[in-house]
Amino acid sequence: MKPALIHSEARAELDDAMAFYGSRARGLGLDLQMKVENAVAEIRQNPEAWPPYKNSGFRRRSTGRFPFVIFYMELPNYIWIAAIAHKSRRPDYWKTRRFEQTG
Repeated sequence: MKPALIHSEARAELDDAMAFYGSRARGLGLDLQMKVENAVAEIRQNPEAWPPYKNSGFRRRSTGRFPFVIFYMELPNYIWIAAIAHKSRRPDYWKTRRFEQTG
């Protein structure tokens, strides 16, 4: 199973969404985090299970209960998560993101 590398802006998107939902109801932000973590685990187990997104080279995985989509790309050594995006806000804004080198 390949590791998942999450773009810093995708991580910030999740943090912002968790704060928003957490301010609406106790524990709701943590529920979102759990849904995303479970989705990422499923992506890591079977990255080709979810549909390609247009002709972008990315795939998309919905979070289910919450209106967010994880956009990811399988690369030789890892799964790159480019965005954790709201389903109906600013489509494709994340497509210009590039992989970030770490360490």
